[in-house]
Amino acid sequence: MTTDPRPLYARATAQAARLVKAVPPERLTAPTPCAEYDVRALLGHIVGGTRRIALVGEEGEGRGEPMTAPDVPDDGWAAAYDEVRERALKAWESDERMASSVTVPWGEISGRAALSAYVMEIVTHTWDLSEAIGRPLALDPELAEFSLATAREALPGGPREGRPFDPPVPVPEEAGAYERLAAWLGRVPLSRA
Repeated sequence: MTTDPRPLYARATAQAARLVKAVPPERLTAPTPCAEYDVRALLGHIVGGTRRIALVGEEGEGRGEPMTAPDVPDDGWAAAYDEVRERALKAWESDERMASSVTVPWGEISGRAALSAYVMEIVTHTWDLSEAIGRPLALDPELAEFSLATAREALPGGPREGRPFDPPVPVPEEAGAYERLAAWLGRVPLSRA
């Protein structure tokens, strides 16, 4: 993949930040399309995952960083995400980091490939969160198209043993970019679940 993912990551995290701010307190225990998470746990995963990619950008490795954020109070998710996303954006400013090898949970890859994967991660979880709280904001389809291309390059279309994604599910022909991305990652909208 030759696209510089930094501008897309900035847009994706800004989109996620707007959505995190839109989460009503009464929806924190609502289910999400990501079956192992309710909204609160998904917010923790979003903050924890962003903390991990910030660490990868800063140090070249983030395998030991937990993908959760249990220490955030219910009224602190927006501030916690804003803080960690700014840290991640700063950590990935360097062209050198983009060209160097970094270590992520699934192995050693280029910085460019790692950040592309984390664009896919935040875009997918933004869709999960949007579905769980009733789709309050329009989502950027270009981010979903980039993420779908990244997912198709990184994940096989069949069984995915050892990976945190279910096999692809069927999707209607008229499905938009986010629904196609979600389907490739084994998710279905809550309205169809």
